[in-house]
Amino acid sequence: MAKGRRGGGPTNSDTDELPKSKLTLANLKRSMRLFGYLGKHKWKFILGMFFLVASAGVGLIFPLKSGQMLGYLAENTKPVEQVRGELMQIGLVLLIILVAQAMFSFGRVYLFAQVTENVLKALRKDTFKRLIQMPMSFFSKNQVAELSSRMATDITVISDAFTINIAELIRQTIVGVGGLILLVTTSGPIAKWFLVIIPPLTVVAILFAKRIRKFSKTYQEKIAEANIVVGEALTGITNVKTFTNEEYEINKYDKIASSIREFGLKYGIFRGLFFSFVMVFVFGSVFFILWQMLFALKVDKTLTPEAFGTFMMLSLFVAGSLGGLPEQIASLQRALGATDRVFELIDGDIEDIDLNSALDSQKGKSGEIEFKNVSFNYPTRPDFEVLKNISFKANIGETVALVGSSGSGKSTIASLISRFYDPLNGEIIIDGKNSKEYSLTDLRKKIALVPQDVILFAGTIRDNIAYGKPNATAQEIEEAAKKANAYDFIISFPDQFNTLVGERGIQLSGGQRQRIAIARAVLKNPSILILDEATSSLDSESEHLVQEALEKLMVGRTSIVIAHRLATIRNADKIVVLQKGEVLETGNHAELIKHDEGLYYKLSKMQFELT
Repeated sequence: MAKGRRGGGPTNSDTDELPKSKLTLANLKRSMRLFGYLGKHKWKFILGMFFLVASAGVGLIFPLKSGQMLGYLAENTKPVEQVRGELMQIGLVLLIILVAQAMFSFGRVYLFAQVTENVLKALRKDTFKRLIQMPMSFFSKNQVAELSSRMATDITVISDAFTINIAELIRQTIVGVGGLILLVTTSGPIAKWFLVIIPPLTVVAILFAKRIRKFSKTYQEKIAEANIVVGEALTGITNVKTFTNEEYEINKYDKIASSIREFGLKYGIFRGLFFSFVMVFVFGSVFFILWQMLFALKVDKTLTPEAFGTFMMLSLFVAGSLGGLPEQIASLQRALGATDRVFELIDGDIEDIDLNSALDSQKGKSGEIEFKNVSFNYPTRPDFEVLKNISFKANIGETVALVGSSGSGKSTIASLISRFYDPLNGEIIIDGKNSKEYSLTDLRKKIALVPQDVILFAGTIRDNIAYGKPNATAQEIEEAAKKANAYDFIISFPDQFNTLVGERGIQLSGGQRQRIAIARAVLKNPSILILDEATSSLDSESEHLVQEALEKLMVGRTSIVIAHRLATIRNADKIVVLQKGEVLETGNHAELIKHDEGLYYKLSKMQFELT
């Protein structure tokens, strides 16, 4: 991979593992879409390309002039003063060439850097903008860590392509092809040997190198397999010893170790063949061409000292340029693959969200919810029906509790209300209208969620509360904190509302995080409130404070409460008892507790004594 990678980016080994796209016309055409991000910076890219070509072109003059200088190593009958003058003239030309190259190179790098950073800014924004609007079904199929890593790695590879690989590919092609032409025109008799021997050897060496890289990758994968066995055995050492499976683990590791040994022997033979090839053919070819040159210079007199020096310098430049082309092409292939993956994200199906919505969540606030014969299965599990013909109604301002064992569909119902997913069959009616008829933005502005596992953003307490209403005033944020029973603990911190909460809110306790989440919901002022096990993981004191804050928040709002701890929902207006995706019972606590054969009665009996 090309050098010059910025700190914090992926390493060479990371990018080497990236899939490559073939250099086909179709792939190149798709990647040309990147140039649409140039915008008003197109002229900078064109000027940078001019500097690039100029730098490569001027660079070809260098081996010619330096070759002339090497010609003076031979015996010379010219007067010393004449030789000194000619050498000074060549030295001056070489200095001018180097200065010109430096200026062109700086201009090219500077302009390409400007172009690249502007392209990448727009590309990063577009990618994140599309990614964050993806539906929940997309995130259920893709791991978040993999997506963020892929986004960072792929865009860095594209960055390298723009700033380094394209430029180096063009430069090395100009120098390589131009140098070959100059070799033929300036050193014809010797150039034929160079053209006949070096290109085939280069091709064979490239094929050898590719094969060795493949061997090396497989070898590392096998070692990784062995490490996994060791890690699992040592991590689960209690199980290993309890079940007396030491011999089983030893045999399993021995099998992988034997596989590594056999593959390592094959790898060693192949590397030995490659080194033998280099010794015999590559070094042999170099010395053969040098022998031909000396024969032409000293015996046949068909090569002048100046031509000898020119050939030496040109051949070094050509060999260096052509030798670097395969790596630049491989890097460009990786960039094509990265471009495809980035545009896969950009072109993916997204939710219809109004990013410029200024809907007043207070307007038309009500909150009636009705499920009519709703059935649903997750896209990732099409054969497993999570909800089966669910029907219930939550009137405006009512508290409806969803009760049932794990996997009964409680959290799925909450997800359907927010339209993270749409039902397979049936309807969800919100305020007399099918939820699908609302825009997602308008619907979700009506809803607030207080989950069991609150995730705060790595900023200040103020930022996290204001997430419910980004344009909230300081007074509104403080009032929300008071209603959520969070104000007292917030002002006890030295930085008060400017206290940093740490990654995912790790600096705060569970109860404090819950109250920040409640304050966020208070600030949003929703008509529908979803509470997903909001107090289940708290100690008694924190639970009391959080429950008190929740009761304040629920006043006047339609609340859907998901609960395992039945003591927290005894005062609910309606309790919907679920099992295996079906509604078994509906009623309030007093009604359901009378049915001693019912599931609610059995669950209640397990959690607290009946009197």
